[in-house]
Amino acid sequence: MSAQNSAGIQTLLDAEREASKIVQGVRTKRIREARDEAKREIAEYKASKEDEYKKFEAEHSKGNQQAEDEANVEAEKQIKEIQEAGKNGQAKVVKNLLNAVFDVKPVAPSKA
Repeated sequence: MSAQNSAGIQTLLDAEREASKIVQGVRTKRIREARDEAKREIAEYKASKEDEYKKFEAEHSKGNQQAEDEANVEAEKQIKEIQEAGKNGQAKVVKNLLNAVFDVKPVAPSKA
């Protein structure tokens, strides 16, 4: 009887090992499927957020472009004003420089 019990136990152990392999294979398959599904969901979420960001950026960059254009116009206006002021005072500055160079008034050094 001992041989028969031993054979029965061996059969049960073999069945248990086989069942363990099957369960492990199913677990591995489910884990892979879950990981693939998670990757898909992440990619979809990322794509939707990127689209949302692009729409947001497109809506708000128009205001920035308008402000930039206004700043450029103002800068050009100020540059023209500065150039006009330079042209208007140029003759006076040249005259003062020439007078300073040609009308030299020598002064004798004082003994200290």
